[in-house]
Amino acid sequence: MRISLPMLFGAVIAAGLSAPTAALADGDAVAGAKVFKKCAACHVATEAKNRVGPHLVGIVDRPMASVEGYKYSKAMIAHADEVPTWTVEALDAYLRAPRKVVKGTKMAFAGLKKDDDVANVIAYLKDPSAAE
Repeated sequence: MRISLPMLFGAVIAAGLSAPTAALADGDAVAGAKVFKKCAACHVATEAKNRVGPHLVGIVDRPMASVEGYKYSKAMIAHADEVPTWTVEALDAYLRAPRKVVKGTKMAFAGLKKDDDVANVIAYLKDPSAAE
């Protein structure tokens, strides 16, 4: 049986979506604020102010590559055509391995390795005020 590329891609996506990850569970926004300090050199999550990277206010369920005034890499713009929204699942994958998920991204950060760190940062990004 010959498997087409679309069939293989669909199977990989389905397998990835069915695999449980810590970020899909409820994280701790307070702990996430501490982990976010690794991101704060380039990103802000509490005000719509771009730094080296785009601001992350309201990123969960926001369209990818959509912050006004930020110059995204060609790689991120192309990725946004494939994955148009920053869902929890998309954030989970990207936070773990940005350069693997978006080959050619400008983001130099290697990624978060601990499941709890990913879940906590996503909880923080959902509601930064919950960390106050």
